[in-house]
Amino acid sequence: MSGGVSLIGGGWDAPEVYGPLLRAAGGGGRIGCVLVDEGDGEEQFARYAGALRRAGKCAPVALPVPVGGRFEADVLVKDGWDGILVCGGLTPAYQDVFAGCLERLPEVLAERGIPYAGFSAGAALAARRAVLGGWLVDGVPVCPPDTAEDLEEVEVRPGLGLVPFAVDVHAAQWGTLGRLAAAVSRGAVPYGVALDENTVLEVDGEEGRVGGRGQVHLVRPATEPSDDGRDGLAAGAVVRSYAPGESVPLGQPPLP
Repeated sequence: MSGGVSLIGGGWDAPEVYGPLLRAAGGGGRIGCVLVDEGDGEEQFARYAGALRRAGKCAPVALPVPVGGRFEADVLVKDGWDGILVCGGLTPAYQDVFAGCLERLPEVLAERGIPYAGFSAGAALAARRAVLGGWLVDGVPVCPPDTAEDLEEVEVRPGLGLVPFAVDVHAAQWGTLGRLAAAVSRGAVPYGVALDENTVLEVDGEEGRVGGRGQVHLVRPATEPSDDGRDGLAAGAVVRSYAPGESVPLGQPPLP
């Protein structure tokens, strides 16, 4: 096991969402902030560093990766980090940056006991099957087009596998819950959570704890009788929302 996993749905108004990471890092530790640098890396890092410092005592350090570059997981071995925050931006770009260490990074986190926090794209990438973006399923809209992350059809690619469920973010603010529900109902991902902004899900085995100011929406597959009168079942999804302070059951759902 790693030192813990926390997933943040985006937003800048609730520094408490970084609390699980800082507690797991032991307080006052060095937090590596991995971000895809599209030319404004220093400005973006300053924003994350400020949010982390408002949350508690820590020493944020920038770990920028240029667009098209690759993150080397062994950096975390050589430099002795107390925690890692994978930041936000275009989710496909982050998946590309981590594509060469999808297996090695979880190994390093486990070996070193380093806690992981993902913010927006970093949260989505924590999944075994990561929902990268898109707004269409077979040409039919499932979420607003300006949430598509430069993709058209909803796309799922391999993630880090730190959690067994898929993750979508900015749920209430961007309307992305429909995208995750579509991915679950089609079987592209086994189940998932959609996080509102300024909200954190602290994962502890098969249970999660909601913190911050929004909600976590658990999306599981469901089946029901077909509504066209034919024999058989029509796939669907069931959503349940959880407020701050509530526990979320995160165990693998049974097959229908």
